[in-house]
Amino acid sequence: MYYVMSDIHGCYKEYRKVLEMIHFSEEDTLYVLGDVVDRGPEPIKVLQDMMLRPNVFPIIGNHEYMALLVLRKFSVEITEANTENYLSADDITSYMNWSLNGGQTTMEQFRRLSPDEQQDIMEYLEEFTLYEEVQAGGRNYVLVHGGFEPFVPGKPLDDYDLSEVIFKSPDYNKVYFDDCCLVTGHRPTLWLEGAQWGRIFEKNNHIAVDCGCVFGGRLGVYCLDNGKTWYVEGENECSG
Repeated sequence: MYYVMSDIHGCYKEYRKVLEMIHFSEEDTLYVLGDVVDRGPEPIKVLQDMMLRPNVFPIIGNHEYMALLVLRKFSVEITEANTENYLSADDITSYMNWSLNGGQTTMEQFRRLSPDEQQDIMEYLEEFTLYEEVQAGGRNYVLVHGGFEPFVPGKPLDDYDLSEVIFKSPDYNKVYFDDCCLVTGHRPTLWLEGAQWGRIFEKNNHIAVDCGCVFGGRLGVYCLDNGKTWYVEGENECSG
């Protein structure tokens, strides 16, 4: 079976619970549509679990992007020799922006890792793909964290920039693709007009799977083969 979830945001307990709920096995495939890290209590544990599963395929979200900007710099030891010129004003701004958007827990847990473990995390984050195209259950799907914005009909997916697929959500009132479904995370369905609270939202060939787990909602999973859904109640609530 092919499954999709998104925006785990460090909710490790919920992530493990939902894998048990769907009886996830080596014969199954899971796509995680970004925002694995930040805000929640155990982002590094989620990453480390995903890293050990060859049948889990991560797609980059805006929080992984922010984390990479910072960790590439801050994973290097700051010494008296490089302290004056190693970090630029842009580096400090990136760190502040990430921290204000829930990155502090990820940073603190990352810094407690050994150098080898830090390198493993960095290399794994850099393997996150921009999007995936999947066929399952007789349907075609495009999987991405945010969307393709601004959307241009007929524009090849590879022509969209990173910033156009991780920072904005699609317009769910418009059909983007006639021949496939666009599956996205990023924007919690808790805040989508017409969506049921904490449930996966489907409309106009869109499937929105971020059910706001870290904001007091749920962690949702969607099966691409048959459209079945599962939910685990969020145990933590983050307001930021």
